[in-house]
Amino acid sequence: MTNPPVVPVVLVTGAARRVGAEIARSLHAAGACVAIHYRASSAAADALAATLNAARPDAAGESAACFAADLLDMAALPRLVAAVVARFGRLDALVNNASSFYATRLDGVDAAAWDDLIGTNLKAPLFLAQAAAPHLETSGGCIVNITDIHAERPLKGYPLYCAAKAGLLGLTRALALELGPQVRVNAVAPGAIEWPQGTDDFPPQVRAAIIENTLLKRVGSPADIARAVKFLVFDAPYVTGQVINVDGGRTAHL
Repeated sequence: MTNPPVVPVVLVTGAARRVGAEIARSLHAAGACVAIHYRASSAAADALAATLNAARPDAAGESAACFAADLLDMAALPRLVAAVVARFGRLDALVNNASSFYATRLDGVDAAAWDDLIGTNLKAPLFLAQAAAPHLETSGGCIVNITDIHAERPLKGYPLYCAAKAGLLGLTRALALELGPQVRVNAVAPGAIEWPQGTDDFPPQVRAAIIENTLLKRVGSPADIARAVKFLVFDAPYVTGQVINVDGGRTAHL
């Protein structure tokens, strides 16, 4: 009697909406069980999980499940990983997608902005990786961090966000050293994918200038990011410590 095939389990942070939800959908369609992390978007997370489970239930009736956690709460991070492993029995990949993004003029940076932007974009990915590492070593798994092209080419008016993403970029390469050869660690750096909601920082003329400075002359879609993540999770066994810019060629001459 042959053993049933192993179904990989992926934890995606910030997976209830936008790019995170598309990443979850893409990995699920590729055969993974998906742990959908959310902080406050419970309705969106539940709806996504219901859709995925209807498309492909596993033996226990679920191929997707929701997990609430505040990533700024240090104690919540190992609990989140433990809850995913308790539910699915294993962990094969961690996708650090959750992120805070907003402008911080230098004269307006304060401790609250520091704690939020550094916390979500750098501190949480580090300590989630720490908690996930033993499970990923057992499964021979991987970590994919969602950075930003502005980690290397800062965006004016966003010094703290850019510093946080630059830290995540450095952490990606450092973790590849720390966790190899058992665990691969890579990053995907989006360019103009989805304009931030509820902000006037990118008025039409600014958006037009960004598109004009992009070689493909258009914005990307969440599916573009999801495809890159899926490649790194499933189809890149000899790739680690790398960053894929998914930016329509903007960084070729930014």
